[in-house]
Amino acid sequence: MAPLLDIPEVRQRLSRLSVEEYHRLGEFNDHGRRTELVRGLVIEKMSKSPLHRLIASRLYQLLLAQLPKGYCVWKEEPLTLADSEPEPDISVTRGKESDFTAAHPATAELVIEIAVSSAVLDRESASLYAEAGVKEYWIVLGPECQVEVYRQPQNGHYQPSQLFRAGETLECASLPGFRLGVSDLFP
Repeated sequence: MAPLLDIPEVRQRLSRLSVEEYHRLGEFNDHGRRTELVRGLVIEKMSKSPLHRLIASRLYQLLLAQLPKGYCVWKEEPLTLADSEPEPDISVTRGKESDFTAAHPATAELVIEIAVSSAVLDRESASLYAEAGVKEYWIVLGPECQVEVYRQPQNGHYQPSQLFRAGETLECASLPGFRLGVSDLFP
């Protein structure tokens, strides 16, 4: 039996939400679960493994320590895009916190997702971020101790990704002076 969403007739009948409609739903759905809007579809957020939490905390601390003046780092906070409102694990925006009191950021200099079990979805999200003009997108592959880096968004797509492994140093092209030893992310 095919999964329900693999059936073309079902996919055509999905009722999509706009970002404005999604905002009216509130932070939690009827069952108290956290969600995010992706391409007009409300998707329940996955629970986080200990490895996911550890990598996200290390990344956040490393970014805070090296973040140039004039940038903000956010952990699991929304970006409001054309048809989506994802909550990436880490995002870095230009400006100061007070610039975002009335609305969530609409783009970012850097977005990072940690993939312990969701690499397929995170790779699919690359076009979402490229369309929003996010300059650089990283997928941290926890079990593999690697980082996929996507840069130079053009026409809703990034140039081919680069893969950085433990022992290598990753320099962020979108944040001046931010360097990261890939091994520093993993236990």
